[in-house]
Amino acid sequence: MSSKSAAFDELDRKIITALMANARTSFAEIGSAIGLSATAVKRRVDRLRETGVITGFTATVQPAALGWRTEAYVEVYCEGAAPPRRLAEVVRNHPEITAAMTVTGGADALLHVRAVDVEHFEEVLERIRAEPFIRKTISYMVLSHLLPEAPEAGATQDAANMR
Repeated sequence: MSSKSAAFDELDRKIITALMANARTSFAEIGSAIGLSATAVKRRVDRLRETGVITGFTATVQPAALGWRTEAYVEVYCEGAAPPRRLAEVVRNHPEITAAMTVTGGADALLHVRAVDVEHFEEVLERIRAEPFIRKTISYMVLSHLLPEAPEAGATQDAANMR
């Protein structure tokens, strides 16, 4: 976030909630729902972007529509202490890795991997394991999403509104 300090109030929270539910919601629609003019909502969104509270807008796409039908989480165990910077370099070389983070516990990192099929996932896993500092991996295939409206599940706006 930016070093600029700005008040963050309940109206800001409502604006952010509306934009998180649907980033294409117009300022007029948001304003009508929370009791502000479209101009006031725009000013607040601009300030939230300027201060780094809102970092961007994105589209959520069903992974299967792009051909990614296999999904897994992979625990990564490294030899010695692999710095997060080195792990980040490795995961950036694999477009199938959609999220990666260092974690507490036995594993050094947790990767979220999407692949076309099991064979493709196996190929990705072998590429990850080929890194010289990777000692072992443990994989967990995703069978179903218990929260299908979550962005991690590739939720569409319609799925998010079905609850």
